[in-house]
Parts: sequence; structure tokens; C-alpha cells
Amino acid sequence: MKQRPLAVALVALGLACVSHAALADVPAPRDVPFEGMLKIHVDATDLAHRVFQVTERIPVKPGALTLLYPQWLPGHHSPSGPIDKLAGLVVKANGQVLPWTRDPYDVYAFHVDVPQGASELEVSFQYLSPQDKSQGRVVMTPEMLNLQWNTVSLYPAGYFARRIQAEASVTYPAGWQAGTALEVAGRDGDTVRYRPIDYDDLVDSPVYAGRYFKRVDLDPGAKVPVHLDIVADDPKYLEIKPEQLKAHQNLVQQMYKTYGARHYDHYDFLLSLSDKMSGQGLEHHRSSENGVGADYFTEWEKNALGRDLLAHEFNHSWDGKYRRGKDLATPTFNVPMGDTLLWVYEGQTQFWGYVMAARAGLWNAEQARDVWAYAAATYDKGRPGLASWRNVQDTTNDPIIAQRRPLPYRNYQGSEDYYVAGAMIWLDVDGKLRELSRGKKGIDDFARAFFGVNDGDWQVDPYTFEDVVKTLSDLQPYDWAMFLRQRLDGHGPFTGGLAAHGWKLVYTDQPSAAVKAMESRRGFTDLTYSLGLAVGKGGDIADVLWDGPAFKAGLSPGMSIVAVNGKEYSGDVIKDAVTAAAKDGQAPIELLVKNFDQYRTLKIDYHQGLKYPHLVRGEGADGLSDLLKAR
Repeated sequence: MKQRPLAVALVALGLACVSHAALADVPAPRDVPFEGMLKIHVDATDLAHRVFQVTERIPVKPGALTLLYPQWLPGHHSPSGPIDKLAGLVVKANGQVLPWTRDPYDVYAFHVDVPQGASELEVSFQYLSPQDKSQGRVVMTPEMLNLQWNTVSLYPAGYFARRIQAEASVTYPAGWQAGTALEVAGRDGDTVRYRPIDYDDLVDSPVYAGRYFKRVDLDPGAKVPVHLDIVADDPKYLEIKPEQLKAHQNLVQQMYKTYGARHYDHYDFLLSLSDKMSGQGLEHHRSSENGVGADYFTEWEKNALGRDLLAHEFNHSWDGKYRRGKDLATPTFNVPMGDTLLWVYEGQTQFWGYVMAARAGLWNAEQARDVWAYAAATYDKGRPGLASWRNVQDTTNDPIIAQRRPLPYRNYQGSEDYYVAGAMIWLDVDGKLRELSRGKKGIDDFARAFFGVNDGDWQVDPYTFEDVVKTLSDLQPYDWAMFLRQRLDGHGPFTGGLAAHGWKLVYTDQPSAAVKAMESRRGFTDLTYSLGLAVGKGGDIADVLWDGPAFKAGLSPGMSIVAVNGKEYSGDVIKDAVTAAAKDGQAPIELLVKNFDQYRTLKIDYHQGLKYPHLVRGEGADGLSDLLKAR
């Protein structure tokens, strides 16, 4: 939303109305160097209370000063900096406590008057990390922690973040080891000092530290090292079989073969194996935060569904961190971002996450096809909102609108569909490139031309929609602007890329291995494409497809299914009822449901049996198998 002018004449009232944004007394950022060095120290030893103690030393000059807590977070695409968890703020100069004032129209800004004779502020506060997941991501447990610098630092307003130099240090619990893209300058017991770096890149260089730690080399002997830094709930989870290691090493090589360039001087996959610390997937330029279940390696087959995570986040080093939508490339963490190009940033990365998981051997071909089938079905029948009132382009606003909070009817409202719908659009792009070039060009060529440039450079290189179109047109002349806008601004479906690759989407009464894994891992029963609902543990209804059979029968999310045709609810019981109703063809399925403190019997008149998505070979060349084949 554009800022309003400072004053708007209200003719009817004869008054002046000043916008909150205009009243915020925060200096605008300038592209000039900040004089001096921020020195940030974090004491991360209070595991019992899950509190990070912060002390900063900030060079200053006498006069008015504004300190900012990072608000707009890269990777989150939204103003989600956890300001609510900052507490105990004290500002001192020359040993004296200085009063501070929070800006009434920008709660991330703190104003301080620096007295004459002061050349440095000592700022201290606590970051009170979540005690449980209802308060946000759990980032500290008795065995590990995830330190994100945006949560434990303030920085001076009036400067581009990359023009502010910062020196960081952390005191870790005794004996813990840490992984980060930051380079170690020295150690003093359990305190680690890191080499100075600009503040922009400091925030982009989080830390995973833990009692049980393992570092694995994913590119042995390379001049540009790539490491997997693992923290775990227990040492037993750190065991990696040779074939598992090989698949992760393959990921690095497959990415290099696709892009032909890299945009870091070293890279660290930060990986937590934990059922205590919250899961995570967040990209950075020279690292990524990846949080999975403790048994990621030890129960390898059961965890196939999530094995595209590292591929997705690694891809962001090229797409999202190096090449970034121009409206996302802001000078500080408190300048609003624009999300209009997230269908490239996240959509194409979702695409490459699927593809690279297959090329690296993290998935086999069948697993990869199952995931593509599930994605295609979502945008064939599982998003009635996108088929009627919303479009993919509008969902790029969702990080700001909803900030990933739960939604009552996600399938109708839409929620960040630029990820998977974006992946389907890029599959369609690959198909069109193959068709127009008679198989000589594909999306690999676009990836190399658009992202795989300037080897070794890791300064942000912004782009626009027109830049995307030009690169596609240079590869293969076509009206790519029309092609993309039809899919971004239209109402789907988004399954055309499957036919272009020689496959088609069908529904059978047998779930794929991917669906079985999803049901098992998440503990729910997926009947989206039959009854039009997904049921969680204990019969709690997680989702109801808008205008589907269950919706028309009166069911809604938040209800609980107590019984099915007179039998106590279970996933198998309701599936058996759907199958029986198809054979009978007459009697509806009766559900006893609880809604608040009321019990009702609702009848679903559905007789088409169970339906699960699958891919089967269609006509033409098998472009999908070629796309998923290792390079």
C-alpha cells in the first residue's frame, strides 16, 4: 500500500489528517557508511528459561538517534520481526541510563537523545524465545538452539544495512559446537568471536548450535567448501548411511551442473534433527536453516516426503538471495518489501526443489511423480478459490495478509499458492520451451542464463518481470509475457505442463506412497478428492473443501467426527464407509459430529468411492522423466 501524503485536506470537516506512517519520526536510510562498528554479544546459556541475553555497543554522536529492531524479514516476505519478544531494554551512555521512547507509529523504532560527551551507547535487552509452539518457533531446547541475529540486535536508522559493519560474539552452553556461515575470529572458553561483517549479511548468517553436533563435508576437496552442520536431540540420530550421504553430496553437484556458477565463498546447510525444536526451512545466501524430525536419517524411508527441503533452501542461494525481485531488494530490514515476484522466488524454487530431489537421488522416480501428482491435484480440484475469485498473483500478498496464521478455509481463501501453483506454472514453461525448440531448450537453459551468472559474486542482483520475459524470449522467441500473465492472473487449472511432458493426472481408489506417507507423518486421513475433507487425529476435521460433498452436508473445520454409520470413528472406518457407499449407490454416509457442545448426525450423499491422484503416461515424448534425470 502506498503511503498517504503528510496531510490530506478533509474538506467536509475542515480538518487535517496526518497518516501514522508520515508521523513516524524515523530517519530514511542513506547509502553512506556508518562510522564505527556495532559490537553485539549474545549470552545463549540460559537454557532453563530459553532466554537470550543481549549486549550491544553502538558508536554514536550527540543528538537524536533512532534504533531499529528488524521488522521486514527476508525469507518471511512479511513484517514479522518478533518485536513482542524483546524485553528489558536498557540504554546507557557513560555509565548513565538514558530514557528511550518507542515511536508511537512504528513500534520497531526506539528514539534516544544521546548526551554531549557520549561516543558509544551500551544497549542491553533480552530475547524471550517461545516456550511452546503456540507462541512461535521454539528455538532453544536442552540440546540445541537456533540463533537468528534479527532477533537479538538493534541497528541505527539512517543507513543502508550493508553500510553498517558489525562484530558478533556468542557465549554458548559449555561444550556445545556451532554451525554458521560466519567465520570464527577467535575463542575464549565457550565464547566465540566472529569476524566483522556488514549488518545485512550478519542477519543473513544464523547459527545452529548444540550439545550433539556433527559436521559433514558435502563437496570433499573443493576450493569452495559446502558443509552439512547437524545438531540432534540425541547422538544416535547423527548416524548417516553411505547412500544417504551420497544423495546429499549429489545435490550439491546437480545444482552446480544446472547453474554453472555459485554465489557464495562457502556454504553451510544448518540442519536440526529434533522433535523438540520447531521445524524450519529458511534460506540464506551462504547457509540455510533446515529443521526436520529427529529420525530424518534413522527412519529414511518414512521421511521421503520431506527430502526436498534441503534442495529447496539450497536453490534459494541462486533464486531469492542472489537474484531477487526488485521490490524485495530493500536497503534495510525496516523498509517495506513488495512480494509481486514470489512466483519466481518461491515458485521456481519449489519447482527445482522437486526436480533436484529426484536428480540427486533423495527421491526415486516414482516418489517424484507422486509428489507432482499431489501438487497437480491441488490445482486441478483442491483450490476452488483459485478457480473462482482469486489468482496466483494475488496470493503473493498472503505473507503480509495472513503471516502464515491458520485459516478457516484455506482451500477457498488461498494461501501462498505462488509456491506450488508457481511450480506448476514453471513446469508449463519448461514444456513450452521444449515444444517451441523441438526439444533443444528447456528450463535448465533459463536457470543457467538467469541465475547462473557472475560466478563467485554474492551481492544481490535484482530483477523485474520484464527481465524474466526477456531472458525467456532470448532463449526462445514467444509472447512469454502473455503466457505468464494468463497463468498468474487467470483461474487455472495449472496442469497443462503435465500433458506437455507426456503425462496426465488421474484419480484411483488407491493412495500413492506419497499420500500414505503424508497421512502417516501428519496423522490425518486425506479424503479431499472424495468426500472433500481432511480429518486429523481423533476425528478432528482439519479442512473441508469449499462446496464439496462434506461442505454441502454441513461439515466445517473445527468439528469432530465421533462415529461413521454408527461405528466409532477411525481413518479406516471412514474409508470403508466411502467404499461401501460407492458399491451400494443409494444410502448416504452418516456422520455423528460434535460441534462445540452439540452433537448432530449429518449425511453425505456421495457414491463415487475413494479418489487419490496419480500420474500415468499420456501421449508424446516423456519429458518429465528427462527433466527428473540426473545431469
